[in-house]
Amino acid sequence: MSTWDLSTVRHHVLICNGGSCLKQLGDETTLAIRDEIAQHKAEGLIHTTRTRCNGRCEDACVVTVYPQGIWYKEMTPELGRRLVREHLLEGKPLEDQMIYSYETSFVPTGKGRTGVSRIKQ
Repeated sequence: MSTWDLSTVRHHVLICNGGSCLKQLGDETTLAIRDEIAQHKAEGLIHTTRTRCNGRCEDACVVTVYPQGIWYKEMTPELGRRLVREHLLEGKPLEDQMIYSYETSFVPTGKGRTGVSRIKQ
C-alpha cells in the first residue's frame, strides 16, 4: 500500500463505490476517471479515492470534488471522463450533473433528489 505525497494535488475526487453506486457503474466510472487522469498525465494534480456509501443513493453514481465541495449525480464513465477534462483540468464544473456546491455550507442546486434532514425539529 502506498502513502502518496499530496503536496502538488489540486483536486481530491471521491467516487462512491457503495452498493447503489456500484449498480450504476460506480466501478467503471472510477476506472474511467483514473484512466482519463493518466491520459492527461495529471496524476500529480488529481487524487482519487473510492468511498463506500456517500449517503446519496438515489443520485447514484455520486462523485464529489474537493476542495470545491461539488457533488455530482448520475455519473457514468463518459461523464467521469468529461469531469476530468472540463472541471478538473479546465475549471468548468459540469453544471447539469451538480447536486451541491459549497459556499459557507453545502447549497443544493435543485437537480438532485430531496434528502432526509438530520436536524430534529
